[in-house]
Amino acid sequence: MSSREADRTSTSDSPLPSPAGADKVGKLEGGLSSRLQLAAIGLEAEFTLVVDDDPVRPEAIFGDPRGFLGGDPIHRTGTSYHLNTGGAVYFDTGVIEVATPVIEISRGCAARAGRSLWEGILEIRDALDRWERRTGHDARLVGFSTHYNISFDLPRHAATRGRSVNDLALLLSYILPPPVMLLAANRRSSGIGVRPRGDRIEVTADFTPSASLMIATATLITGITREVMRWPSYSREILEEEGLPVLRDFKPIPHTSRKGWLARKDCYPRNPFRADIDEPSWATTEGELLSMREIAGRTVKQFWEPIRRISDPFTFRLIGSVMRGRAPSLLELDDRPEEYDDVGRLCTWDNLFPEEKLARSLYERVLIRAISGQKLRMHGHLYTPLRMDGWSQVVFRRDGTNTIHSFPIDYLIRHLRQWERGSAHSGSAASNFS
Repeated sequence: MSSREADRTSTSDSPLPSPAGADKVGKLEGGLSSRLQLAAIGLEAEFTLVVDDDPVRPEAIFGDPRGFLGGDPIHRTGTSYHLNTGGAVYFDTGVIEVATPVIEISRGCAARAGRSLWEGILEIRDALDRWERRTGHDARLVGFSTHYNISFDLPRHAATRGRSVNDLALLLSYILPPPVMLLAANRRSSGIGVRPRGDRIEVTADFTPSASLMIATATLITGITREVMRWPSYSREILEEEGLPVLRDFKPIPHTSRKGWLARKDCYPRNPFRADIDEPSWATTEGELLSMREIAGRTVKQFWEPIRRISDPFTFRLIGSVMRGRAPSLLELDDRPEEYDDVGRLCTWDNLFPEEKLARSLYERVLIRAISGQKLRMHGHLYTPLRMDGWSQVVFRRDGTNTIHSFPIDYLIRHLRQWERGSAHSGSAASNFS
């Protein structure tokens, strides 16, 4: 996370919904719950906009994303508009933010989320290329931050005093920073954040121009977070009981502008982002002197099995290789790579996970159909999707009666095969992402 990220107040349109309230835009059918029924993850990436080599606020140039997207994208809320991937793009206090749809947690979920995010980035880059040709200006996306969101869904009977989402965020701020640094940070980074967000945990770090390292980071964060969530206690004492290395002179600080915790560079005896990651100079509470790579490696080893359960094989090997020093970390470079300064052109998506190798998630498939406008035949009626309500409900108009109806995406999964068959017959744009 850059120093600017630590001080910025976000109006995030996160892919994971906050605790659901009453339906706002149409009747929620048959007493169905609007809460997601499956644990999920979602990614967000933020970019500063540079036009003709000058940093600018995207609001000042475009007004809202329609100013460069063109066409008639589906509106979400505020300056947020849907992308063809089922994700969204919006302007957030001076940056362009891209969010994935919700993606249920299963093996390969982080690869699916990373693929969706980078497809969204490329959709925006393509739109900016068209804007450049129309106007004669040059527009660059400069990587800023990435947010990793993971469901917090501890059963009510298991929730006790000291096991709240706030307590979990604090405990994770002691566990996650070393391995996340090795996978996601660079020499100019200044911190790793962990934030409680109601029914999710949000981890913030610098944007990573390597799609494979970003996916590795998401895999590691998801595996560790979901495992620690199951621990009987969220107190700091459990770290040593579990055999995890704990830095002696480290203590996270309250987030400077947001609720949560920040492992900032000045929380350590010296700046870990500038230090040699292989120098054994970090004192632990057990009296050892370890390198940052050793601390990260021991942490990953402790969570090896839960990470493996949700990882694709390529990413699982990459995580192990970075921890062992067999694959490079960006912290081994002299400076931040130049790819940060022109995302979508100097760094791009190389289709690491084609759909024939890694199918779309159920939630993705529902949202892609909804955004495409593909009609759905259900209960003897034909429904036309109009928009999303949050990330967990689709608002439809019933053909013939013109009445408005809302259905949770979990309910729509039951009708997904029918919806996709209709897409294949009609040649809908949804087939681009099926």
